[in-house]
Amino acid sequence: MAGHSKWANIQHRKGRQDASRSKLFSRLSREITVAAKMGDPDPDKNPRLRLAVKEARSNSVPKDLIERAISKASGADADSLEEIRYEGYGPSGVALIIETMTDNRNRTAALVRSLLGKLGGNLAETGAVSFMFERKGEITYPLSAGSDDAILEAAIDSGAEDVESSETGHVVYTVDVELADVSSAIEAILGESETTRLIWKPTTTTELDLDGSQKIIRLIEVLEGEDEVQRVTANFEIPDDILAQLA
Repeated sequence: MAGHSKWANIQHRKGRQDASRSKLFSRLSREITVAAKMGDPDPDKNPRLRLAVKEARSNSVPKDLIERAISKASGADADSLEEIRYEGYGPSGVALIIETMTDNRNRTAALVRSLLGKLGGNLAETGAVSFMFERKGEITYPLSAGSDDAILEAAIDSGAEDVESSETGHVVYTVDVELADVSSAIEAILGESETTRLIWKPTTTTELDLDGSQKIIRLIEVLEGEDEVQRVTANFEIPDDILAQLA
């Protein structure tokens, strides 16, 4: 899955530069609000909230916005928000998991279905593609954090499952329910990570040519440009020569 992992890292770094800050902050704030609503409003007592706050800080969300998002958890606005996962296919049969947070599931379903249809994809039934993914924790570090061997040793000592190192950085994978504990342990060794979050990790991938790569990337960018969409995961793989053209 080298191509997929590399594109994910490039997309993440590019996103920090190009994404609308207001949309990004809104997306991260919603995650904080829902996490606080589902558990304790104290991040030290709520692992999901702790991870959401950490992700917000890594994207330079101001402290007052984070505190405001936590406070909203006790308000009516938080009660109307719900998490809905959609599954579907993109161009070239690429499997998609689209995670949303919305106060109107009918509107969001219509939006996702419409965008997929316009850009070469289609909506599928729940469970149609999720079997091609595993729920995992993901912790990322830049190359400057240490050598491949040093990162691997730190990951093993912290209880992680796997590490993928490349010229774009280091990605540490954990069991989903152990992400918070592993993150704390590895940061005690390596320092603060770039990102720490739950992901859907593909177990099978579809290799794409240049045209297919451009189409699926366009689809993901359009979907993630919508306020209600939190994250899109796809099981594509891009060969290194094509990845170089896209980067």
